[in-house]
Amino acid sequence: MNFTDIQDQFNQYVISNYSRFPVCMVRGVGSRLWDTEGREYLDLFPGWGVAGLGHCHPAVADAIAKQAHKLIHVANHYYNEEQGAFSEILATRAGGRKVFFCNSGAEANEAAIKLSRLARQPRYKIITMQHSFHGRTLGAISATGQPEYQAGFTPVVPGFSYARMNDLASVVELVDADTCAIMVEPVQGEGGVVPATPEFLQGLRKLCDDKNLVLVFDEVQTSPCRLGEWFGYQYFGVEPDIITTAKAIAGGMPMAAMLARPDIAAALKPGTHASTFGGHSLGCAAGIAAFKAMEDEKVMDNVKTLGPWLDERLGALVGPERGVKAVRRCGFMVGIDLTFPGSDLVADCRNHGLLINCTHGTVLRMLPALNISKEDLDQGVAILDECLDRAVKRSGSVRLTARQ
Repeated sequence: MNFTDIQDQFNQYVISNYSRFPVCMVRGVGSRLWDTEGREYLDLFPGWGVAGLGHCHPAVADAIAKQAHKLIHVANHYYNEEQGAFSEILATRAGGRKVFFCNSGAEANEAAIKLSRLARQPRYKIITMQHSFHGRTLGAISATGQPEYQAGFTPVVPGFSYARMNDLASVVELVDADTCAIMVEPVQGEGGVVPATPEFLQGLRKLCDDKNLVLVFDEVQTSPCRLGEWFGYQYFGVEPDIITTAKAIAGGMPMAAMLARPDIAAALKPGTHASTFGGHSLGCAAGIAAFKAMEDEKVMDNVKTLGPWLDERLGALVGPERGVKAVRRCGFMVGIDLTFPGSDLVADCRNHGLLINCTHGTVLRMLPALNISKEDLDQGVAILDECLDRAVKRSGSVRLTARQ
């Protein structure tokens, strides 16, 4: 089928809840994608961060193929070898926590919300941050501190309130006798790549200890290895009680997990929560292979080595003549603040073979594969540089946006 046929098929049969670019991808290898017309793209936002080892990593693909001929899925009433092995890999790298498997970051956050309430019942209120993003389910958008994601779905789940990121006093003000937990992204991803300060996270830890609250880190984007450590909490040196992770943990397969301290995990008894596909053998086999590949390829060293170089390379783009206000990088999470709307720039980059993302209208985002080469990163920045030149010329003048 050519692209027009595929597009017509989508228009007829697929619900239009995504704004889709006029491209159909048919093949991927590493940080490269190819479309139906044979055009090649350098992907610096692979799968919204899912392809942490790039597209179709051979070790992950081989593990999936092998497992598919052995056992794909079995009900969670039974044990399966792959789930046990993958849970040990995750738990030991996260400081001895216990693991609940599900399929997406939103589901992992739903599990964390339920467990926090169970562990501190009858308390039920949870404090999250403004500009946070925790997923698209009803509970997850209720936790998300962005009203635009709640529009049309009110009333949202009660019990959520929103503090200001990196403002401990604003969190303290919201704590009351019904508060059970605080939930935070160590680095806000969709919110514009905004890192928490170590002092803020340390303050949250002390507050939770003093008030007997559960501290939840939403690490759907910051783990595994995205910040140069297995988990983001290790980068910041602050221990949460619950961690949620997803996206890259299984090399591209749908897979997510909630990891909790054993004493808190004990509240999740049979019948309190479940996931039909959670911990399925196929996904766990992919996860085992993905973590081994991350270890073998020393991707954490790659993040730590290329990060400072990337700061220098991207820092050269900052300036009013380029329409770039600032660059924020934490590990392999990059946010670039523009002084003009970024949608046309993203389209121009795509037309010139570079795939990136824009959030909140004026923040470019990149989540490059953890094993990407310096040469590929350099090529990506060079394409972005050229596209910025064209964008500024098109705009005629550079205007600061109102968003801070």
